[in-house]
Amino acid sequence: MEKPFDRWNDAKKGIHAASARPFYHEREIWWCSLGINIGFEQDGGGEEHRRPVIILRGHSAQTCLVVPLTTSTQEHPLRPSVGIVDDKEARVLLSQMRVIDTKRLVRKIGYLDRTIFERIRKAAKDML
Repeated sequence: MEKPFDRWNDAKKGIHAASARPFYHEREIWWCSLGINIGFEQDGGGEEHRRPVIILRGHSAQTCLVVPLTTSTQEHPLRPSVGIVDDKEARVLLSQMRVIDTKRLVRKIGYLDRTIFERIRKAAKDML
């Protein structure tokens, strides 16, 4: 499958040049510009290459640890369910967690239930 890396590169330049950084907290769910990535790394979707993510840990005003979400129904220990997000059943992709620049955060969707968040956080820690 051919990926439009050049189009994403133009969009990424705009994100990088932005000066505004959103204020975020752990446990929040955000639309995030993840872009077009290499091989099996999780891509963003649509024209803007966005995907919902959960903020697992804030590192600074500039970076945070996120885990992307998927609507895939495939059962797997590294894909625990988080319930309904933006009117769709969602699962986290623990194998795809990563540190991002907060300029990638586009729009807050809401908060993850505290109990579910603690379960996801524990599963992420257990991976290491």
